[in-house]
Amino acid sequence: MKNNLHVLLGATVADAAARPLHWVYDQKKLLTYIKGKKDFTFLKKNKSPFYNIKTGKVSGYNDVGQVMFKTLIEGHEDIETRFKKNIIQNFGPGSVYWKNFKLRAKYRKVKDWRGIIKGPWIHQNIVETIQNIKTKKKLTGGRKVNESDGYCAALPYFLYGYSFNSLKKIISIVTVSKISLKYALAKFHLIDLALKGANDPVNEFIKKFKKNSYFKNVVKDIYKVKRLKDKPHAQTVKKLGMACSYPGTFNSSIHSIINSTSYSGAILRTIKAGGCNCSRVNFVGAYFSALKGFSSIPKSWIKKTNSAKKILNQK
Repeated sequence: MKNNLHVLLGATVADAAARPLHWVYDQKKLLTYIKGKKDFTFLKKNKSPFYNIKTGKVSGYNDVGQVMFKTLIEGHEDIETRFKKNIIQNFGPGSVYWKNFKLRAKYRKVKDWRGIIKGPWIHQNIVETIQNIKTKKKLTGGRKVNESDGYCAALPYFLYGYSFNSLKKIISIVTVSKISLKYALAKFHLIDLALKGANDPVNEFIKKFKKNSYFKNVVKDIYKVKRLKDKPHAQTVKKLGMACSYPGTFNSSIHSIINSTSYSGAILRTIKAGGCNCSRVNFVGAYFSALKGFSSIPKSWIKKTNSAKKILNQK
């Protein structure tokens, strides 16, 4: 596909596939939801304890990437300004996301949650970004969490061939977290290695960056995950981090990657581990579609993904 957009497709399909089981932190309960199913993607009934959207739609993680994709389809001039405008339009006042913001504010902890939001869930980084754009702050990205919104926002931009240095500007539109920036860039380097034909991008990343001071902790994390390779994935995710934050979401994704040989196998493994599986599959799906190509993404899954058509139309 043009501009390696099969990688965006891989992330998007994976997100939609996982979405009905997003944020199920009770792994035993999750197993009851998928009992007897070989393919538990695109569940017809929502099982997320936090929000409910129609099966086939993507989570807020992938949706910020779709907003960037829309921005790029519209043109390549003044991308940052137009991206901010599109964020406001998609997530800000008047949108379904923003209408749910008051309900989202009631959220404290999983055990305190008393109901499921009807409609999409707006992420902390996006809330802060909208507020910062509105108040005309120079740095618009969120500060309070270390999550994957920056990576998801920048994925289409990266695939259109923009430099690693310019990626930092795009990521910082939605997050100014140094940890989020570092792990997002690590993801892009791994995807880049996969696109360039590396047989084992994870090991190639280690070789390339083991003496790099910026990625020192990332390399250390990958070594830690590799030592846990033979441990069951769900058990390991529980240990490394089931939630949305770095480094846990990155490390748990790497564990799925090094234990999988196919796109579909990796996505099923990642979904089954529960927690913030949507943040993880956005990376795992992109990685395996970069490594294995467009044909690795199941056609039946593509057909079930609402946002897939727009990506396929950019051939």
